[in-house]
Amino acid sequence: MPLHIRKMRKNDLEPMYQLLSDPAVMKYLEPPFTKEKTESFLNTCGLTTNPRIYAVDNEEGFAGYVIFHEYDEDSLEIGWVLFPRYWGQGYASELTRQLIEKSLQTKKTLIIECDPEQTVSGHIAEKYGFIYQGRKNGLDIYRRDA
Repeated sequence: MPLHIRKMRKNDLEPMYQLLSDPAVMKYLEPPFTKEKTESFLNTCGLTTNPRIYAVDNEEGFAGYVIFHEYDEDSLEIGWVLFPRYWGQGYASELTRQLIEKSLQTKKTLIIECDPEQTVSGHIAEKYGFIYQGRKNGLDIYRRDA
C-alpha cells in the first residue's frame, strides 16, 4: 500500500467531487458538496501557494486527500479524507505517520480535530501519541507535542 502525498492539480476536481459528494464520506464533516462547492474548495484550499490540503495517490490513482496546514502560530492541523473503499486498510494510520514525519522539521505541535462520533479518528490519534484536549466548537481536539 504505497501512498504518495502530492500537491493538488486542476484535474483532481472530478475525483474530489466524487469524494466530497459521497454522503458516507461527509457524514462527520458537513453536508455533501456540490460540484461548484468542490471546485471552490479545491481552488481556495488546494491550488494555492500555501495549500491547506494535499492529494493522496495510491497505485490506483487519487485515493483522497490530507489536511496539513497551520492551525495557529504554534501548531499544525493534520487529517485525512478517503474514499470508503480504502477505509479499514491502514491508509489513515500510514498517512498520519507520514504527516508526523513531515512535520518534524517544523517543531510545531500537531492537532487532529474530529467529530466526537468519529471514533476511528480518535483511536488513530491516540495510537500516534496524540492526547485528548477536550471539545472545541463541537469537535474533539487531540494534540501531539513536537
